[in-house]
Amino acid sequence: MKAFRLDELEAERAANDGAYLQFLRERNMSVGLYALDAGDLDSQKPHQQDEVYFVVSGRASITVGMETTPVARGSVVYVPAGVAHKFHHITEDLRVLVEFSPPES
Repeated sequence: MKAFRLDELEAERAANDGAYLQFLRERNMSVGLYALDAGDLDSQKPHQQDEVYFVVSGRASITVGMETTPVARGSVVYVPAGVAHKFHHITEDLRVLVEFSPPES
């Protein structure tokens, strides 16, 4: 079994000075923690993998393709491979679990 604590993942992500920390990689998927603080700009590009975002904390909007929706704690968003997407209007520090399938390259 592999088990993780969000507070420990957040500390490791912050110590590595990055917005993203991949903490699990298996044959068919990978999972990471993505962090954007209030007012930050999301600079990610479309990925080659399908992905699912689970918002752990914070408030923002996300645009996937041509659709926009607000997100907050508990929101789950699916993004198909190759589709442009960005978090924006981040009003509270955003912490998001990201699952890629297949694993992120």
